[in-house]
Amino acid sequence: MESKLIKIERALISISNKNGILDLVKILQDNNVEIISTGGTSLFLSESGFKVVDVSSITDFPEILDGRVKTLHPKIHGGLLGIRENTNHKNTMLEQEIPNIDLLIVNLYPFEETIAKGSSYKESIENIDIGGPAMIRAAAKNHDGVGVVVDPNDYDKISQELIKNNCCLTKQTTKRLALKAYSRTASYDATISNWLSSQLGEQMGDFKAVGGSKIQSLRYGENPHQSAAFYSDGTNRLGVVTAKQLQGKELSYNNINDTNAAFELVSEFNPEEGSAIAIIKHANPCGVAVGKKQSEVFNNALACDSTSAFGSIIALNTELSGDTAKLITEIFTEVIIAPSISKDAERILSEKKNLRVMITGGIPDPLEENVSFKTVSGGFLTQSRDNISLDLNETKIVTKRKPTDSEVEDLIFAFKVAKHVKSNAIVYAKNKTTVGIGAGQMNRLDSSRIAARKSLDAALALGNKDPLAVGSVVASDAFFPFADGLMAAAEAGATAIIQPGGSIRDDEVIQAADEENLAMIFTSIRHFNH
Repeated sequence: MESKLIKIERALISISNKNGILDLVKILQDNNVEIISTGGTSLFLSESGFKVVDVSSITDFPEILDGRVKTLHPKIHGGLLGIRENTNHKNTMLEQEIPNIDLLIVNLYPFEETIAKGSSYKESIENIDIGGPAMIRAAAKNHDGVGVVVDPNDYDKISQELIKNNCCLTKQTTKRLALKAYSRTASYDATISNWLSSQLGEQMGDFKAVGGSKIQSLRYGENPHQSAAFYSDGTNRLGVVTAKQLQGKELSYNNINDTNAAFELVSEFNPEEGSAIAIIKHANPCGVAVGKKQSEVFNNALACDSTSAFGSIIALNTELSGDTAKLITEIFTEVIIAPSISKDAERILSEKKNLRVMITGGIPDPLEENVSFKTVSGGFLTQSRDNISLDLNETKIVTKRKPTDSEVEDLIFAFKVAKHVKSNAIVYAKNKTTVGIGAGQMNRLDSSRIAARKSLDAALALGNKDPLAVGSVVASDAFFPFADGLMAAAEAGATAIIQPGGSIRDDEVIQAADEENLAMIFTSIRHFNH
């Protein structure tokens, strides 16, 4: 009967991260396991009091090319790949004096960390591991007779199993380790591939790699019957992936999705020009404002749709103040994300134990180039980020009336917000504050009507009879295919419009705007966000 246990008699250890390894090595050495090691790892283990056999004494070949070639040798790969029960393999290994290697412990050169700190091209290239992935793949392929450990977090579990099974690993364990090993090398190669793509400015090659390292397992996905996990892709873009959670419950799948949407929105606005606050629900903004006094900005954003703000995500592009924190605690909020938080705000929010508070240390560059992915059955779509910046010099005023300076400021603000609203998107704004948002409708007319109705609801909530959209401007993420959507905006009280243009009925839309004495700007930029 085939044994379900793999006896560990020889281990090869080659690691860049030395944390936690010594306890595992002690268990191996206490069980008379021969330890083979390389370069810095060999020196570290020797200085820690362990007996180590240097790789070069196995291969009869020195490390060469500044350490680029150490383990790329038949006596190493033969020891990992030889099938234990195969007579031909065993005879060849005896003839060539190739020792079995039963356990491989490798973690790779820190390429992800190297590019994250903005290292030079040359330094980044030098931190691409070659021998490590080659050994990992070899050991993982031969997992029926070899264990391969690529994650320091597994050291304790491996140690416990070795102790329990008289220095043996189960084949079920080595199979699981092989899965993690291949996932690790795939993620590592994906990071390298995507980094080189960005260096060359060629994001859409014939092959596209997607990889990541798990940040956390999630209780479930969008719904309780869906499993989910949260991964980092290694780009370390400032935001929910890199943020530090100061307090509150564990983030859910929906929390993460909405928090990302909220923080990306406020990052459109330069903190030096004022605080931007976005209140997000189901990945759509229900209120956004920009201004000098943060607490007033929050009240303005909240006033746009205070009903939808219940259970929302709140994002800021500047440090959260105590005054603003106090206002936020007056409504039920799921998550707050900001570059930083004042001590006063931290103290105030600490009383809300379940409220998740995250700090990012900064805001991401809205013009940064990277790619996004969307899955389809059997594949995925990828595209560059919608990172285009609106240049007023490249826009066109198409109506008889030109917008005023204050209208232009509000139009730019509204168009930035519309970029982050699900299509079809209509955004009414006044004084750099949203006063009505229509999102995710199948036609633009409905979005216009919903946004107008929300502006009336917001006014009534404030005790006003006139809709907040009166005297506002309106932004559309795509062109008006008919004049009806524009007329709905005019009826709501808008005075100026910004839209991409490009409809075959542009002339009709422009004529309708002129008849209503509206000012209208064409941007030639569309911001679909499905």
